[in-house]
Amino acid sequence: MNEPTLDPPRLLAASDRSLLVSFGDRIGTDLHDRVRRLLRALDAAPLAGITNLVPAYASILIRFDPARLDHDRVADHALRALARGAGPQAEPQRQVEVPVCYGGEHGADLEEVARLCGLTARQVVEAHAGATCQVYFLGFVPGFAYMGDLPASIACDRLEAPRRVVPAGSVGIAGRQTGVYPLATPGGWRLIGMTPLKLFDPRREPMCLLAMGDRVRFTPIPPERFAALAGP
Repeated sequence: MNEPTLDPPRLLAASDRSLLVSFGDRIGTDLHDRVRRLLRALDAAPLAGITNLVPAYASILIRFDPARLDHDRVADHALRALARGAGPQAEPQRQVEVPVCYGGEHGADLEEVARLCGLTARQVVEAHAGATCQVYFLGFVPGFAYMGDLPASIACDRLEAPRRVVPAGSVGIAGRQTGVYPLATPGGWRLIGMTPLKLFDPRREPMCLLAMGDRVRFTPIPPERFAALAGP
């Protein structure tokens, strides 16, 4: 059976100093593979005047200095990079295990997620821990990895009113996405558990535990194990 044909990318002026290269309007590993290939190609052949590359689920925002470049020049550079980076994915994807203590004081919304999904709390945990999630990109705050895709059976909307403070290490669900809050910040994702791992540490190299392209599995642990790993 032939592979489905992917649509050509759209190149759109996002501002007077940025160009958006979009591969589609959905979340999927096939589109994100194209994002990663283009990002590698652009990194391998930098163009003076490009100031930043911002990858997302299915696009890359290319920011540039308008005193040195214009949209046509950046678009031409991106198209050439696409042609160079059109081969199969070459770089290996890391496999990362994240221990999670689900429910109770560590996951205040687990029971509500179960109710909304018509499942038991145990079934929600099994579905979440049974999924292998890809890190699509990092954003929001340092170290926050947007991951997916969770099974549709546990997809939940964000909270109607975000919390003012979500503790660091909290594991949340939003739609079919999941993520771990690396810092104590406001947040509206539904919290189902907590990890003792530090997702962001400015004293560590690299500072962020997760990186774009990583494959992540969540491993359930009991409260005693959480306390031991978290330390004093």
